[in-house]
Amino acid sequence: QVQLVESGGRLVQAGASLRLSCSTSGRPFEKYAMGWFRQTPGKEREFVAAITWSTGITYYQDSVRGRFTISRDSSEDTVHLQMDSLKPEDTAAYYCAARLSPNGYWYHNPIAYEYWGQGTQVTVSS
Repeated sequence: QVQLVESGGRLVQAGASLRLSCSTSGRPFEKYAMGWFRQTPGKEREFVAAITWSTGITYYQDSVRGRFTISRDSSEDTVHLQMDSLKPEDTAAYYCAARLSPNGYWYHNPIAYEYWGQGTQVTVSS
């Protein structure tokens, strides 16, 4: 069984920085890409960023480009999301997701990802 575990979420003030981490455990699996999504109550899950595992190509939602940075550590099987210049509108539960293959779906589509973590809450106060 594959498990994704997010960490690093907490309450911060606007303008602060946070680093989220997502570690994988359980049955080893080949990752094609890893992504971060976020969700607020009553809204659909929203794409934040993604990174291809072998080449490190990154993708970002327009609202976070230039403020957030996704990276991966292959040796520790971990993906990070560095979030700078946080805004109150970044408040959400952040989810890590793993994509096993180039399945034809674009990176922003949650359907492209086979495994999901439980989420970590990020709250940005104004």
